[in-house]
Amino acid sequence: MFKLKPKLLKKNYYTFSYSDDITAEKVSDFYKIKPFPHYENAEELDSIVSKGDKNFFIKQLKDFIGDKRKTFLEVGAGTCQVSNYLAATTFCDIYACDLTKDSLDLGYKFAEKNKLENIKFIHSDIFDDVFQDNYFDMIYCSGVLHHTKSTEKSFKILCNNLKPGGYIVVGLYNKFGRLRTNFRQFVFKFISKKIAIFLDPYLRKLKVENYDKRESWIRDQYMHPVERSHSYDELLKMFEENKINFINSYPSKFINNESNIYKKSEKGNYFERLFEQLWMIFTSLGGEGGLFLFVGKKND
Repeated sequence: MFKLKPKLLKKNYYTFSYSDDITAEKVSDFYKIKPFPHYENAEELDSIVSKGDKNFFIKQLKDFIGDKRKTFLEVGAGTCQVSNYLAATTFCDIYACDLTKDSLDLGYKFAEKNKLENIKFIHSDIFDDVFQDNYFDMIYCSGVLHHTKSTEKSFKILCNNLKPGGYIVVGLYNKFGRLRTNFRQFVFKFISKKIAIFLDPYLRKLKVENYDKRESWIRDQYMHPVERSHSYDELLKMFEENKINFINSYPSKFINNESNIYKKSEKGNYFERLFEQLWMIFTSLGGEGGLFLFVGKKND
């Protein structure tokens, strides 16, 4: 499981003395104030399962895993909603890893309260590279690598941790899909915070009483100290360099709400990929952060 020796904090909860990384310290300190994405008031296991089953990507992830016992790693798990959902609904050995202990504490308390025994919590930075190579059947890392000191180097570490034939799911901010958020960030910083928040479609539909969730979103989208955006072709290059076969992407003209994102699809040509990214600007994805997903499979 580990290539480095951890300190056991509590049952199924491990910590590492991670390296002196200025970027990691900035990000960790940032999320200490408002852990992301946070739990809603009085969140129960039933509500986590219900939300997961209604989420197109998370439900497909659970269905793809099926009833087999697999090793699953979520990197940048934050407050661990995805990991706890999978711990409750699959037979997998789940590992939830994040560099902010305050975030993991919330996820751990939720798992302990609901007696989820098949999940381990790992307090560590990606660049500590604490896991054995070729260990995990599946790695899920969405909205994380663009907040590290190097997207390319952190992706390489994850690929080393993945078994041959294993699957990796990566979510990154898109250079084009992020433009609406970039505009609101400018308004937030230089013109009016209230106007920027009013223009945010996610916040407009979020219930007012969800204060912690609201504040976590505002900080994550408008105040983050480390942020980059990437194109489809940049991530395809990372796949190629790390011997990851492209399986599917979202958004893509080759997938819709009835499609299986874990089924092999075409990546299209450069102009098709460019069009998909430009189209993101005008969709709900562009309005709510511009995140895109790629699924890949490591060469056997």
